[in-house]
Amino acid sequence: MKYQVVIEGVEHEVVVQHVPGGGVVVTVDGAPWEGDVHPVPGGVSLRKGDQVLDVLVGGTGDRMDLAAGPLRTSARVESLRGGRKKRGAAASDASELRAPMPGRIVEVLVENGAQVEPGTPLVVIEAMKMENELRAERAGEIASVEVKPGQDVEANALLLRFA
Repeated sequence: MKYQVVIEGVEHEVVVQHVPGGGVVVTVDGAPWEGDVHPVPGGVSLRKGDQVLDVLVGGTGDRMDLAAGPLRTSARVESLRGGRKKRGAAASDASELRAPMPGRIVEVLVENGAQVEPGTPLVVIEAMKMENELRAERAGEIASVEVKPGQDVEANALLLRFA
């Protein structure tokens, strides 16, 4: 399977091939990466040699929210089967922020009517004993905050709406 992944404005070609024994062979921008992928609650655990990285994954359609160690980002994924781009059926709605994974809301950093710029911290969600700060992808006004601190949310739960 071939993917075009855009992370923070930089495009990467990712090719994923499953191999016997449950592992995968991944090529990123033409450079090989071999490792094991195992599902964990809310994401995957990647193992390469003695190194292990847990990646929390959430989102719907062609928008993926990723958290790995200190890295927090969003990615757009387009399947490239046979060289033709195929968009996900449920494209993300830039007027909403949704939970990338199940967790507990630790802090809401904005309120209704707040003006935000790209990169502005919006909500902190705790998942797998890690606090994940979700940031604005675009400038805009917060129309409504749909969650409060201490609230448990499922993956893809609506957290806030942009005007």
